[in-house]
Amino acid sequence: MENITDGKWDSLPVKLHESVLLTLEKNGFTYMTPVQSACIPLFMGNKDVAAEAVTGSGKTLAFVIPVIEILLKREVRLKKMQVGALIITPTRELATQISEVMGQFLEGFPQFRQILLIGGSNPIEDVNKFKDYGGNIVIGTPGRLEDMLRRKADGLDLASSVKALDVLVLDEADRLLDMGFEASLNTILGYLPKQRRTGLFSATQTQELEKLVRAGLRNPVRVTVKEKGVAASSVQRTPFRLSNYYTICRTENKFNTLVAFLRQHKHEKQLVFFSTCACVEYFGKALEVLIKNTPIHCIHGKMKDKRNTIFSQFRELKSGILVCTDVMARGIDIPDVNWVLQYDPPSSASSFVHRCGRTARIGNRGNALVFLLPMEESYVNFLLINQKCPLQLYPAVKDVVDVLPKLKALALGDRAVFEKGMRAFVSYVQSYAKHECSLIFRIKDLDFGSLARGFALLRMPKMPELRGKTFSDFEEVPDTDAICYKDKNREKQRRKTLQQQMEKETQAPSKKNFAKNKAWSKQQSKKYKRKKMAAKRELDEGSDVDDEDMKELLSDTRLLKRLKKGKISAEEFDKRMTKGGRKNTTAGPSHLDSSEGEEEDL
Repeated sequence: MENITDGKWDSLPVKLHESVLLTLEKNGFTYMTPVQSACIPLFMGNKDVAAEAVTGSGKTLAFVIPVIEILLKREVRLKKMQVGALIITPTRELATQISEVMGQFLEGFPQFRQILLIGGSNPIEDVNKFKDYGGNIVIGTPGRLEDMLRRKADGLDLASSVKALDVLVLDEADRLLDMGFEASLNTILGYLPKQRRTGLFSATQTQELEKLVRAGLRNPVRVTVKEKGVAASSVQRTPFRLSNYYTICRTENKFNTLVAFLRQHKHEKQLVFFSTCACVEYFGKALEVLIKNTPIHCIHGKMKDKRNTIFSQFRELKSGILVCTDVMARGIDIPDVNWVLQYDPPSSASSFVHRCGRTARIGNRGNALVFLLPMEESYVNFLLINQKCPLQLYPAVKDVVDVLPKLKALALGDRAVFEKGMRAFVSYVQSYAKHECSLIFRIKDLDFGSLARGFALLRMPKMPELRGKTFSDFEEVPDTDAICYKDKNREKQRRKTLQQQMEKETQAPSKKNFAKNKAWSKQQSKKYKRKKMAAKRELDEGSDVDDEDMKELLSDTRLLKRLKKGKISAEEFDKRMTKGGRKNTTAGPSHLDSSEGEEEDL
């Protein structure tokens, strides 16, 4: 393996503990990366550090080693329940990954205990684990850490435990803020002592991150690291050995192209990014059926207990496909990823860079490919200007076959697949409408008929974005209500629900009394609307209706309209209704647009 080198570990100006050096040798870390050689001496020299380095450059060791070295230098040994170091990350997967690396180094230091506090598990289990085993090094996600710090009722006082804190690390700090953890971070920081070492590690620096630097770091040393072979004046966002491509596909042929590409690279390790959880669920299921003899896993943010297991399983694979959302875009280290495929461009340009960074890590070669619609081609220039990220046109994918009929047959055979497709389509359209780069990704340019065919939908879903539109180029499958679930229990429940709805619809509606909690004028409005309808029915049936009754009805209607518009008060309305005041309104056409308009308003 080729390394991005900056010397051997013994060339550092600070001396590392022998057990640390043995662990580095045991795991094959012969050379330091630039971010490691720059940050470790500063951190160990009691400096606050704000480090920016391209994804995959070895940032984890740049703070794991100083954390251990700083705790070793404490004059008073940490007790079981005292927290000396806190490492905060945006995702469970990244926290788990850091915990694994930390665990390798702590094998030589039995005096230190580490604990992982992340979502997806019962918080009471974490409380009991901390009470039983303690935790001198805590690695966690913001939500769970905030909950544990606030928790008092279960015999846990983590807020007191962190008073001994020496080191705070925020990994993927910009992503922590992007994901809306700012409030949680502020709460956590409020519990921590001011006298501490703080390190912020990120692939990009943002305005929000600058605020955090100014608020949480004292005279920080800023470290910006580039790989060898990159000019110091350049603004590099992606790994140096990454080959970054794009391809243009028609809307209805995009999924066919993806399937053809994956089949041609089935012996490699690939990540496929989609924009929404629903798209991962739907297209992940489709790929399981269409690509045989290839391990396919799915991960998205709405998964709870299964995420860690799936992540661990995929990391161990030599080849396979991981279908995912941006939950896997930051800081995740999956060995030997050959291709990162962006089926849907991400909603933010910075996420594009982080997705690409899942390959070509620590000096290895890697490839990335983004699928664009013809109307989105200007996104290539946007990335070049906005992210300094040049893309090359990928040669046309060969042997593309139409797999959409198979996907349609799958939906016709199982209502669960049909419903997943509908949810995926709706979520995609809604995500597209919220794209950060709305000048390029314009929802009004989407061909919804072609898009629905590309999703292999059986009918168009009902959603606001499609209201009033016709789709002559899309043929709907009649009677989709007849499609059954393959799962017999689900189908039994569906039929039961349908039967209950039918019975409810056939029951005669009961006469409603005036509701005490509704405005009297609204109830009166409904009353006179019914009165009108009754009069109309009588006319239709040929009954005689007195002219005076019709005048009275029209007068009541006009009076209600004036009340609704605020031209008369409720008291005036009541007075005219009870004392015959309505006669004064019958000759007032200037207050009304037309009798038809009144009926529509009411």
